[in-house]
Amino acid sequence: MLSFGRTRTQPRSNRSMSLGGMDYSDPKRKNNVVGKILLAATLTAVCIIMLKQCPTFNSPSPFSLREDGVIHVLVTGGAGYIGSHAALRLLKDGYRVTIVDNLSRGNLGAVKVLQELFPELGRLQFIYADLGEPKTVNSIFSQNAFDAVMHFAAVAYVGESTMYPLKYYHNITSNTLVVLESMAANDVKTLIYSSTCATYGEPEKMPITEDTPQVPINPYGKAKKMAEDIILDFSKNSDMAIMILRYFNVIGSDPDGRLGEAPRPELREHGRISGACFDAARGIIAGLKVKGTDYKTHDGTCIRDYIDVTDLVDAHVKALEKAMPGKVGIYNVGTGMGRSVKEFVQACKKATGVDIKVDFLPRRPGDYAEVFSDPSKINRELNWTAKYTDLQKSLQVAWRWQKSHQKGYGSPLLMAS
Repeated sequence: MLSFGRTRTQPRSNRSMSLGGMDYSDPKRKNNVVGKILLAATLTAVCIIMLKQCPTFNSPSPFSLREDGVIHVLVTGGAGYIGSHAALRLLKDGYRVTIVDNLSRGNLGAVKVLQELFPELGRLQFIYADLGEPKTVNSIFSQNAFDAVMHFAAVAYVGESTMYPLKYYHNITSNTLVVLESMAANDVKTLIYSSTCATYGEPEKMPITEDTPQVPINPYGKAKKMAEDIILDFSKNSDMAIMILRYFNVIGSDPDGRLGEAPRPELREHGRISGACFDAARGIIAGLKVKGTDYKTHDGTCIRDYIDVTDLVDAHVKALEKAMPGKVGIYNVGTGMGRSVKEFVQACKKATGVDIKVDFLPRRPGDYAEVFSDPSKINRELNWTAKYTDLQKSLQVAWRWQKSHQKGYGSPLLMAS
């Protein structure tokens, strides 16, 4: 700890002297003070001259300028699991990236990894901000020359949404409105919106196409559908290029081991099944809790379409490349294959090499029996196909990151220091 006190070994001789309640300064000390002021003024002037000669003095931030051949993408929620992987891909492809995140679910450690990988001036900036504050968001847009927005920022747990519905409507629906208003006010012309298969609810027919009726059954899906409706209504009188990607259950992590999924410990109860499997394999929790064994499926557990995060961000980049002014594209992003929870658990056991204990419990509120996609539209129109479809291999990649990052990215406070 730094000490701001000083121990004097000798008394000062130039101290002002008090006589009859009045202070009289020593003339020698007065001359010394004047000399110090003149020296400080001279040094300040020299520093200003040197700074003005520096080529970057008074130069605007590269993030506030548009450059030929450089596309500047705002990634909301870019410190989160999917958003950080998207930012990594964009940076690898030569995009300029600004991440805006309030770190309520994201990890500053993920941003630090990206900053270390791409330290060059004008490649990546991070702004700590809450999308629920319109003035702040509009200020960010006015101070930066964004060409496009990838809007990931959102709370995203089905179970939690049934417990705190108002939080979900505010965070997802209201915040999307704020982003859209700021885009319109600052002439940002391209939006890639991160939506979800939860907007479909529990369809009567499988697989799910983009024309399947949207009848969400939980606040998470309802909030996302409301946000979609706002975007679609706005698009009717706008020339904005819009892509809405409804994706399914995300797994995996960066194949090179640079990024992974590190949810807040207090959110483990609501998190993805992959995170629960890894926690059980590492002994953080006693075992895996499978909620619901009486669904109308071949083994009684839910069936889901598991999409690797690397494939998912590839779909976002292809959507960005294909976005057209005045057009709206809506796409399902999935593998087209449904796997049951029991099948997922078996794959996780093989991926981790741990015989995970499994407890079977009653259903979780808001869940649906079977959901998997028909990805033919995105295959056809965006030339996108899922490549990482081996469930066990995707889990093995994610497990390697989990094992080498026992504490995730570390405390945000520690990472920031």
